[in-house]
Amino acid sequence: MQIYLDHSATTPPHPDVIAKMQAVLSQHWGNPSSLHAWGERSAMEVEMARVETAQLINAQTPETIIFTSGGTEADNLALLGVADQYASPQHLIISSVEHSAVEKTAQRLERWGWEVTRLPVNQYGQVHPWDLEQAIQRNTVLISVIYGQSEVGTLQPIAPLGKIARARGILFHTDAVQVAGRLPIDVQQLPVDLLSLSGHKMYGVQGAGALYVREGMELNPLLTGGGQERQLRSGTLAVGAIAALGVASKLARLAMPTETPRLQGLRDQLFDLLADCPHLIPTGHPRERLPHHVSFAVKSPVEVITGQTLVRQLNLAGIGISAGSACDSGKLKPSPILLAMGYSQEMAMAGIRLTLGRSTTAADMEWTALVLRQVLQRLIEESSLVLTK
Repeated sequence: MQIYLDHSATTPPHPDVIAKMQAVLSQHWGNPSSLHAWGERSAMEVEMARVETAQLINAQTPETIIFTSGGTEADNLALLGVADQYASPQHLIISSVEHSAVEKTAQRLERWGWEVTRLPVNQYGQVHPWDLEQAIQRNTVLISVIYGQSEVGTLQPIAPLGKIARARGILFHTDAVQVAGRLPIDVQQLPVDLLSLSGHKMYGVQGAGALYVREGMELNPLLTGGGQERQLRSGTLAVGAIAALGVASKLARLAMPTETPRLQGLRDQLFDLLADCPHLIPTGHPRERLPHHVSFAVKSPVEVITGQTLVRQLNLAGIGISAGSACDSGKLKPSPILLAMGYSQEMAMAGIRLTLGRSTTAADMEWTALVLRQVLQRLIEESSLVLTK
């Protein structure tokens, strides 16, 4: 029995997405910048995908969608595209629980002389709007706060945070990679200037993402060359992957009214099935969280059971999950997200994430809970035996 519970890492492409990509690669393979019929057919595929992606987030003007290679490039373009407009270093605000695509870009700006403030979070991983108010300086030019945290599932109060930024005339970016296609987004109502999303997180294919750039705002490109994507992202467009993103966006928009509550029900079912397990501590906000997201930190009575250990053990049982800790040069490093939320070093090495998708069933939740309990019990018993010898 195989159960894939790592949909926040990537999702299996929808059959309609695969069919679209195959059709484009076999029939509409021209360079969309070319003026002849082959180029025009490819350009039409790109523009149809732009319309569908815009509709997913209710962007009234499709031209506000800039296609990228994925969420990481979109995040980089948002931050560096703003920063490059300034001759001297300014001030950037991010949260302390950002994806590495934002955090490491902020670190780069720090090396260039920029001042970066990282907003604290509470035990659920949420930023408080008051902390943002206090962090703003006279030279603050950009605020970037992740919408849905990929490791612990917490949703940030993006609307109140964005309102603060807009009232002060400061640009606001959100990494919505985990939210887009899972929860409704309306950029006409949400006070954001820049928003990142990725196709392979919503049953598209890897290699295509987008950055929403509010109409009228200026942004400098990361890549220069042929001037594609309104001069903001040069390079021959990946027509097949972009067309796949368009189909994925349409399918997600149509499925959300039924799929989102279904996933929330399965998510809550798994939390309930494991609620009495003393070794699993739920992480993230209990209610204001991604609809498909379940996460825990392992509290072992004998020794640290790392998240990576559980990933390997559940993989042997045919269940795919992920861990928040990372292995660098042979040494296990604690999750910076859990550390920012106040967890100890030991607990921060013991985080796991189970993320659900369109193929997930209630029976999968029951089997996963049973297997996870058994694996934990066996690991604890084995550790106890070693300690008594």
